[in-house]
Amino acid sequence: MRRSLPAFAAALLLAFTAASAAAGTDGGVAAAQPVGVAIDDFSYTDTSAEPTNQTAVHEKRLAAFMAALRRDVTADRRYRLAPTVQEGAAFKVIGGIQKTSTLVQWAKVAVIDVAARKVVMDKLYTFRGDNDESWARAELFVVREILAALAAPAPIALAVFEFELDDNTAAPSTGLAAADVSYLAEVTTAVRDALGQSGRYRIVDVSGAREEAVTSRALRDCNGCDAAIAGKLGADQSLIGVVRRVSRTEYTVGFQLRDARTGAVVSRGDSGLRMGADYSWKRGAVRLVSDRLVEGAAQP
Repeated sequence: MRRSLPAFAAALLLAFTAASAAAGTDGGVAAAQPVGVAIDDFSYTDTSAEPTNQTAVHEKRLAAFMAALRRDVTADRRYRLAPTVQEGAAFKVIGGIQKTSTLVQWAKVAVIDVAARKVVMDKLYTFRGDNDESWARAELFVVREILAALAAPAPIALAVFEFELDDNTAAPSTGLAAADVSYLAEVTTAVRDALGQSGRYRIVDVSGAREEAVTSRALRDCNGCDAAIAGKLGADQSLIGVVRRVSRTEYTVGFQLRDARTGAVVSRGDSGLRMGADYSWKRGAVRLVSDRLVEGAAQP
């Protein structure tokens, strides 16, 4: 009861870290089973400076609020209460309430998608009054918001393979130089981060893929074998990217997105000729995939 609403950001960070650590690589939930939701007790603090000690009253109202919240979430048969993330919760709900004056209270609520490692709702509400009726009204509003967040479309599980280099300069073919390996790693990491943070995609770990086309960085020449490899890893789609070096100061970036089940091309894109040294590959790649796969519709 002592933790204040301004401290909610720290609590959210801790909850998000715990949820991320507990999430498995796959993180999927069987479609026929209710989705587990862990709802932590909300914190409460009273900074209204009213002379009457209302601790006991607030404890009672907060307990009733939490009981109603858990009851109303699980009244939707798509969801069930799970004690913790480690015990089957696909989502984690945390929150805090702060009374700032006689008539004004604030509620901060967040919902974390454990599998996607993403906060899918983080909202601040205000409600008037400090009586049983006002708390009940606040709970009804908050539970509607939580259920809407829980029902949002699940992110697409996407396997983003390491970007490959197609060097069209006159450089001798002796394998990738150390600098090229480093720049390609930066490109891949930046693209994964951009797509993962968009909320549209959940990035699937591809480190376990040991196929020859993967280890030799030749997915661009394997006639779509990346789709089957991605499917084995539990992904819905696969993405391969290529940086084509035209000269030391000119390059293009291209990508191809496939359905992991059918192998069909979902989207593709090419940056066209761009100017810039090797360290600019990352900027060009992130701009391209963001334009085509996040900001715009994914069209082949």
